[in-house]
Amino acid sequence: MMTLVNIIKILTSFRTKVVIIMVLVLSFSLSAYAQELLWEKLNSKANTLFKQKRYPDALSVSEEALKVAEDTFGPDHPKVATSLNTIAELYIINGTYAEIEPLYKRALKINEKALGPNNPDVAISLNNLAELYYNQGRYEEAEPLYKRALKILEDTLGSDHPEVALTLESLKALYKNIGKGEWTE
Repeated sequence: MMTLVNIIKILTSFRTKVVIIMVLVLSFSLSAYAQELLWEKLNSKANTLFKQKRYPDALSVSEEALKVAEDTFGPDHPKVATSLNTIAELYIINGTYAEIEPLYKRALKINEKALGPNNPDVAISLNNLAELYYNQGRYEEAEPLYKRALKILEDTLGSDHPEVALTLESLKALYKNIGKGEWTE
């Protein structure tokens, strides 16, 4: 039969382990939360710098936000995709076109995997890539992306949503530019 001392040792030992585990979980959670706040702060700062037309500074901060997102959430998290899109937009302003397509493609792949193929954020990624192709004169590559984005947005947000109207206008401009006439569904 166990003595009272042995029972107290077992309970004390168990309680100590539980407390240690709780402290470790809590410290990890607080660290992850702090990193998420840092990422949000960096994104906010990058947006402010962007609005102030301080593009090199905004790019530097956005690259830092990307690193925080990858280190904190992993390489396939939607926050990484958000950071990639921000960097791509800054590359467009800086005229660094060669680096834009891989960023948009990676953001699209992340969003499709993390959010599913029919999420509005996927449609935004499709629109970004389509717009790049359109501006480069790569109309045949842009068309299916615009069409897929339009379908996702209509299905998820409804045909009266402003994002639907913007995508439809982009598709109409594409059709006019390539001589296909008007876009008809």
